[in-house]
Amino acid sequence: MLSSKFSQNLSKVAKKTDDYLKKFFFKKNISPLIKPMKYGLFSGGKRFRSAIVVSTGKIFRIDSKKLIVIGAAIECIHSYSLMHDDLPSMDNDSLRRGKFSTHKKFNEFTAILAGNSLLTSAFEILSSRNLNLTSKTKNELVESLSLCCGYEGLARGQYCDLTFEHKKISVQKIINMQKNKTGKLFGFCCESVGIIKNASFKEKKFLKNLGIKIGLLFQIVDDLIDYYGDKKIVGKFTKKDAVKGKATLVNLWGYKRSLSFAKNLKKEIENKILKYGYKSNDLLECVDFILKRKF
Repeated sequence: MLSSKFSQNLSKVAKKTDDYLKKFFFKKNISPLIKPMKYGLFSGGKRFRSAIVVSTGKIFRIDSKKLIVIGAAIECIHSYSLMHDDLPSMDNDSLRRGKFSTHKKFNEFTAILAGNSLLTSAFEILSSRNLNLTSKTKNELVESLSLCCGYEGLARGQYCDLTFEHKKISVQKIINMQKNKTGKLFGFCCESVGIIKNASFKEKKFLKNLGIKIGLLFQIVDDLIDYYGDKKIVGKFTKKDAVKGKATLVNLWGYKRSLSFAKNLKKEIENKILKYGYKSNDLLECVDFILKRKF
């Protein structure tokens, strides 16, 4: 059972992230793309990636305002990826979080262009004067995020996810695909804190790998939810992965073995986080939340 304090903290981070994004886009209504961008961005998401940034930042006592800005940039990337993921040429989903996907609400080319614009908005946010960091730090953040969401990260993972359909894929290839598709953006969530802190190369690498494992856990639970989840709770159609022949651990191993793998991965992640002591309590609760969530 998740504590009420954690739920409140999650809601607070979501509100602060949304407030920042609303302010960021407030004076940009001259473009016809802003409306579909906002539709995809403000779709009722938990802003969980932003919560990972804030929770990791608490370990190092980073200014929360800076962390929210980083989280806002990451949420732009995440929303862009979902808008493109739903397209007919990809996963062809008509629902997202209980409402029409962006391409269903508007049209396909609008969803593509709005998604592209959210992607570039993330880098606009990171390079903005509103983010009170040195140019060197901003450059490192931009470079790291670029690697996480480009051809060696999120985009590569999505490519493999689609090309692996209806094929016999090994466990390691599935895990590597999911680390790219979902894990690396979570990796940036944690690594970004090390970058802001000007931590050692070893510390930043540790944080990045920790985040990637958190993201892998998140994706495996997503696949478990697709297997057993209720459409009304999840906010989109479930049991699609089996129909589409997706390369997931659930489709390869079945539900019970995949759940056991997820539980063991959670323990591994928690053991790594515990090195930071009591300051890591919020991050530990985030990891606990992943396995307990229903959507």
